[in-house]
Amino acid sequence: MFGRLRARRRRGPDAAPGGAPADGVLARVGPNQTEALLRRLEWTVVRRLDGLLQGDYRTLFRGFGLDLADLREYRPGDDVRHIDWNVTARLQTPHVREYQEDREVCVWFLLDLSGSVDFGSGSVRKRDLLSDFTTVMALLLTRYGNRVGAVLYGGATDMAASVVPARSGRRHLLHLLDRMHATPAASPGDTRLRDLLERARAVAKRRSVLFVVSDFISAPGWQASLGMLARRHEVVAVRLVDPLEMALPDLGLVVMQDAETGEQMFVDTHDPAFRKRFAAAAEAREAELRQGFALAGVECLTLSTYARLDLALLQFACRRHRQQGAAKGGA
Repeated sequence: MFGRLRARRRRGPDAAPGGAPADGVLARVGPNQTEALLRRLEWTVVRRLDGLLQGDYRTLFRGFGLDLADLREYRPGDDVRHIDWNVTARLQTPHVREYQEDREVCVWFLLDLSGSVDFGSGSVRKRDLLSDFTTVMALLLTRYGNRVGAVLYGGATDMAASVVPARSGRRHLLHLLDRMHATPAASPGDTRLRDLLERARAVAKRRSVLFVVSDFISAPGWQASLGMLARRHEVVAVRLVDPLEMALPDLGLVVMQDAETGEQMFVDTHDPAFRKRFAAAAEAREAELRQGFALAGVECLTLSTYARLDLALLQFACRRHRQQGAAKGGA
């Protein structure tokens, strides 16, 4: 229950759990300001990432071309789907296929725009963070002719997630961002992240890179769908978090509201036992999420409303670069 409760947002500085939000994350813009958002992000974030990401975007994605490049012995950590069983049977040693990497990739953004992503304890909401991440990554990718598309989920009341087909070019990017900004706030109701993932399975026919951008506050059952997506596509879970979701400060009596259903209740945050139960519930949810991502075989990039977006992306790219280097030079 505590993972879904949200304190009613304050406008003053006392609402922040600690410190002011760092730069690199911009506030939400209206649908008529998309071009201005692109220019601002190009100057504040994209230029900082040019040296690492734009110079070699394959740092972020494994190649999955169709051209067979080589065969080698299987090493721990290799994708078992790449095992060549004919060669393995002939040589009595497991061998895997290596493929020539595609220079162009197809990328889908699976965007959870349900009620809980409208929360933010400071000046930046999780929805703002979702918008900035999608804009930055789409800018980086479309500059090299890659195709980007999106599946937009507005909540359980939506009959089906809306789809922006994958295409390339700046005009298409502007169209995608306009659709994202125009998606209204969700009506009350439990989020069913499984619906978004299943819709993506039906839309992404060819092997692609999928960014699942969500706070993963959802009804149970999405883990299996995420694992099914990861069997065919390269999937990265982009988790949106706010520090106030992990630990409550002593604010006295406050009104808390369920971000999904709108239900409200009074709580006494001055009570140490209540704050302890809240932290324990948050930690249990963290452990459940880590286990779900691990079972699905999906890497998680965590973005905080109180952290710089460019630094988070650089750290993520460096981590993947080290992992790829270790895999190539493994035993």
